[in-house]
Formats: sequence, C-alpha cells, structure tokens
Amino acid sequence: MQTRLFTPGPTPVPAELSLAMAHPMPHHRTPEFQAIMQRTTALLQQIYRTDDPVIILTSSGTGAMEAAVVNLTHPGEKALAIDAGKFGERWGNLLQTYGRDARILKVEWGGSPDPAQVKKEVQEHGARAIFMTHSETSTGALADLESIARVARELDVLLVVDAITSLGAHKVETKAWGLDCVISGSQKAFMLPPGLAFLSLSERARARLEGNPTPRFYFDLVKALKLAPQGQSPWTPAITLVMGLEAACQRILAEGLEKVWERHQILGEATRTGLRAMGLQLLAARPSNAVTAAYVPEDVGADTLRNMLFERYGIKIAGGQDQLKGKIIRVGHLGAYDASDITLFLTATEALLRKQGTPIRAGAALGAAGPVLARFFDTGGVS
Repeated sequence: MQTRLFTPGPTPVPAELSLAMAHPMPHHRTPEFQAIMQRTTALLQQIYRTDDPVIILTSSGTGAMEAAVVNLTHPGEKALAIDAGKFGERWGNLLQTYGRDARILKVEWGGSPDPAQVKKEVQEHGARAIFMTHSETSTGALADLESIARVARELDVLLVVDAITSLGAHKVETKAWGLDCVISGSQKAFMLPPGLAFLSLSERARARLEGNPTPRFYFDLVKALKLAPQGQSPWTPAITLVMGLEAACQRILAEGLEKVWERHQILGEATRTGLRAMGLQLLAARPSNAVTAAYVPEDVGADTLRNMLFERYGIKIAGGQDQLKGKIIRVGHLGAYDASDITLFLTATEALLRKQGTPIRAGAALGAAGPVLARFFDTGGVS
C-alpha cells in the first residue's frame, strides 16, 4: 500500500524534484556548483520577496533558529520570545540557553499573539529583538505577522521570524514588511527532504553581526555572508539537496507565488470546512493554511483515528504534542498538494469516523468542502 504523507513536515517530494537530486553530484568547490548556489539563492530571494541576502544552511530549521539567536543578539541582551505553541517555545529555550535576558509572552495554544500586547511587552522589558513563529505547527494557528512587523518598526527593534511552515504557503513580504530575519526549511512548502534551512538578513540585521562577542563556529553568519556572493558556503553543503532546491524554487515560481498562496488558502479552507462538517472542532481561532489541527471525539480517540488512517489507507497524519497528545490530529496540506489529496483525506476520515459510530451523514464532508474545492479548478489547479 502506498504511504501518503499528510504531515506538516516532511511533506511529499514530487518526482521531478527527486530526479533533480539524482543527477550526477558536482564537487562543492567547483564553478559548476557555485553557479547552482548563485542561481538558487536568487530564486529564494524571489520567494522571500527581498533583495537582501538569503543564506542557505545545511541544517534543520532549528539550526537556523539557533544561528539567528547567536548572531543577532548579544550575551545578556533583552529579547521578547512569543510562545504560542511547541515551536514558539523553542525561541525562549534558545535565548535562555545562550544567556539572553528573554521575556516570554505566553499565548494560549490555539491562539495568536495580540500585536498590542507584543508592543506592551517589548516596551516594558526594553527588548531589542522580537522572536516569533508565523505559522505554529503544533496548533495550526497563524500569527498576524504584518501587524507585529509594524510594531517592530515603530519601536525600532529587530524582528526574527520562524516562517518554517508559512513561507511558500502564506504571503510573506520580507522586504516590504521590514522583516529582519526570516527562517524556513527544505521539508515544508519547498517539498524536499529535511536537511536545508534558509534565513534572510536585512540591512539592520547584518549590522548586528560584526562585533558580536558570542562564540560561534559552524553557524557564523559573518563567514556565510562573505562567501555567499561567490556561490560558496563555509562548510560542506548538502549538495544534492541544493540541486533539488533549485528545481523546487523553479517549480514554485513557474506556478506563480500568488497562485501558490491561493492554492494553499483553498486547500486549507476545504480541509477545515470538511472537518467541521464531520463535527470536529478546530483548535486554532486564526488558522494557518499550512496545517489544520482538530479535536477528535473522545470515544474514538485521536491516536486511534491516526492509526486507522494509516493501516487502512496509508494516510499518515500527525498527532498532538504535550498537553494535546492524544486529543488532536494535525493534517498538513503545504507543498505539493491538490484538490484530489484533500478529497481523499476527507473521504477516508469520514468513513472511519462513521465506522466508529460518529453520527455523520454520508458525504457530509465533501458536500461541505466541495464548493471550496471547486475554486481550485476555477483557478486552473496546479500548472
């Protein structure tokens, strides 16, 4: 039976990207690979919507988060970390690990940070930087990044954004919104295996690199910035993944970035509509188009439903974390998904819930989601 990933990372890898990574591998200190890196970086800048440098790191997204902390803040410096879930919590952990004076703004899981509260916390703490997560993967909630960016500009503080599950799924205007550092990763909307992370650096962020006394070696962004224009990295890169990344960026831009955002909007809305039609309650008040989190009836159980989906249909979804473990399912729909994928997931989920005795009218999920999915075809689907 074919395994079908509906997890919020890693996401399915299209065949054309697998083929790109199967090409003969060049040595990384050759003009051939330098050209690949330069082309890929230029493509990333288009997706980031910036002309500022975008650095490619061989690491997970957490590696890029750590790089941002050690390069953009100084020991003992005051910073605000917005903790609205498992991944927002990571910002606080990183800042405290490196001895920063971090104030943690806790947001109830499923909620999104209030920009006015963010402003208040920054002013009270005297923070010089805000660290936040745009799309919180553990809850399926989306933050109002544009409004928080306005706060950061008004207060003249650095804004560092974990956009690991939002870049390529949601509108992110790095330059226009004044985002100082935006982080993403290969295994999300970029449709590749894990192993690469990317981060952008505004002029204001680059000014903070020089003279930073924090010890750093592998994640020294000063070294990375000096070598990037030459199509090089300080250390051995994940060559095949970079080859795949060039193809992934080309695919995204060929579809059209605005159309990619619209596709994710339609598929996310259809998933949410179908789950609600089955009587499932969504966790996020302001949902992300990258991942949907929903409570499962206690008499069925979230983990039971997850196991049945995989055993019967090969559909792999994620469960809850920490206090939500065993209570929710998390369904990824970022990357190479289309209307047929959402149709399969909703139909299979409805069938299993009905089999477990949940009172759902046959066809209710698709009946509700159908008009939303029709917009996918009205807009031409995936090019």
